[in-house]
Amino acid sequence: MGRILGGLRGRGAESAQRYKMHEKLISIGDDYWIENEAGERAFYVDGKALRIRDTLLIKDVQGHELYKLKEKLLRIRDTLEIQDGDGKTAATIKKALITPLRDRWKVEVANGPEMNVQGNILDHEYKIEAGRDKVAEVSKKWFRIRDTYGVEVSPGQDAALILAITVAVDQMAHD
Repeated sequence: MGRILGGLRGRGAESAQRYKMHEKLISIGDDYWIENEAGERAFYVDGKALRIRDTLLIKDVQGHELYKLKEKLLRIRDTLEIQDGDGKTAATIKKALITPLRDRWKVEVANGPEMNVQGNILDHEYKIEAGRDKVAEVSKKWFRIRDTYGVEVSPGQDAALILAITVAVDQMAHD
């Protein structure tokens, strides 16, 4: 499984990849497919565990668990941990700053660069950056379907991890 770790390399193609996400389904504990730009199933969000133990699972199309999103219960409320398939911490997301127009989140990636998530989270118009490099962009402008937004993952990134970060930020913003 590729990683953005270290040199920001992974299982990406040479061009950016776009994925279609669904709003609000996560907050009610539903399961859904994340599709690529061509409408093909790419990843599965298993929300069933959310109702039982505050956990979301990101799986590949074969059903293998890639990442687990788990709220840290003993820490500050606005912290979420993403674990890889082996149960090791892949990233930790913390809410950094709230302003009237922009939210900011910090993502500490294990063995990788720290990332910043900033923009209008609730309206799904924001960027994920590592230093000055754009890692991903989230926007409603690519898909004209109601309650849907897009995530464009830059080349060389671990798309599953970036999508897990996006799901985590969405979950935390709507809590």
